[in-house]
Amino acid sequence: MLGRRQEINLQLTELFDSALLGFCLWFAHFLRSTLAPYFWPNLVEIPPIEELYWVIAVVVPFTPIVLEYRGFYTNLYHKTPATSLRQLGETLVIMGTVIGAMVVFLKWNVPSRSVVILAVTLAGTALLLREAWQRETLRCQIATGRGRERVIVAGSAQDLEIFEDQMPPEQRASMDVAARIDITQQPVSDLVKAMHETAASRVIFAAQHVHFGRIEEAVQACETEGVEAWVVADFFQTAIARPTFDVLGGKLMLVFHCTPQVSWSLVFKGIFDRIGALALLLITMPLWIVAAVGVRLASKGPVFFRQERAGLYGKPFMMWKFRTMHSDAESKRVELESLNEMDGPVFKIKDDPRIFGLGRWLRKTSIDELPQLLNVLWGEMSLVGPRPLPVYEIERIEKHAQRRRLSVKPGLTCLWQVTGRNGIKNFEEWVALDLKYIDNWSLWLDLKILVKTLPAVFRGLGAS
Repeated sequence: MLGRRQEINLQLTELFDSALLGFCLWFAHFLRSTLAPYFWPNLVEIPPIEELYWVIAVVVPFTPIVLEYRGFYTNLYHKTPATSLRQLGETLVIMGTVIGAMVVFLKWNVPSRSVVILAVTLAGTALLLREAWQRETLRCQIATGRGRERVIVAGSAQDLEIFEDQMPPEQRASMDVAARIDITQQPVSDLVKAMHETAASRVIFAAQHVHFGRIEEAVQACETEGVEAWVVADFFQTAIARPTFDVLGGKLMLVFHCTPQVSWSLVFKGIFDRIGALALLLITMPLWIVAAVGVRLASKGPVFFRQERAGLYGKPFMMWKFRTMHSDAESKRVELESLNEMDGPVFKIKDDPRIFGLGRWLRKTSIDELPQLLNVLWGEMSLVGPRPLPVYEIERIEKHAQRRRLSVKPGLTCLWQVTGRNGIKNFEEWVALDLKYIDNWSLWLDLKILVKTLPAVFRGLGAS
């Protein structure tokens, strides 16, 4: 994880710890008030949990803040259990002082000290177990390389060596260096080629000994491709106009964004994608049954059509649709190339003879697209985003700027989808709509596109 992603992960961990603390307080009260009397009938009855609400209101939101202040969430990989215990102890002292001050000065009552002591024991154990699990997950990630983000590092050979040597293990675990480009010796075209071949999500420039003109040329290539460029900027002594800064492995980074930045909005988009896809899948299940039976009866061959499409940063994935063409459709595509009505790399013709009768209706109503809800659930697609093109069409794109449409997840619907779909024959115009979406992305824009998609489908404005 890099920069803002680390910040979001930290906030998610703190939210989880808050929930954990609230549960431990409730469970401690439950054990003391409900279960304990069964084993020790002579125990004094304690007040209801409502009288502990003020303690919960103080402990749940503020304890993670104090834990962060004491460094509990940092240096996870190298931290020893003794350090964690010391930080938990320091946090307990601080929170105990705060609660004690409220008891003394505000006259608020703690109705059961046994509940508090039990809650502290449970919470401390739970936090240590959560940390141990997180540490073990990190170590497994380092050992296996799973879940790493593919990046390219560029700069002089000397700078690249220093940069990688100084990278902390936690940071190194989150990255898979897919290529190393010495921009002092290699042309920028090698960097562009590496971006195409590796489907890397960002390029990190460690270029202290590289001429700024050379860095500028390489950064512009990243901008054209829609790939984030991160420049190690710890050698700058003054601020630069309109920069976006981030931190990577303790180093100050100058980031050039040409796509939506990592944010809570993107996190919510991912959550909404999966919840929405699952809901739509359940709602449309009768249509799945009708389509599956219909395809089976209308044409020989499989019910589903699978094709390798270009996903985020060009990474291939297998996209699913209900089959609408005869089984030999792909082999006949070459014969029909002369009838292509789209310019650029995309192949589309009106009244395609490869489509069978029911398939034409499935396309007109967009029912054939429903299996892509599975791609959304698997995280390969989004509900809203540029339509994914076949890999062989992406390879035919001549203008590098058009590849920037790959810098976000492909989607089920997009601006092109609700603007007219097959009514747009110009690939430049299609890409312009995709780039307009990327440059103006927001959750509100996604919602507006989703709302406009249904009327567009009912009007039967063609299909992708």
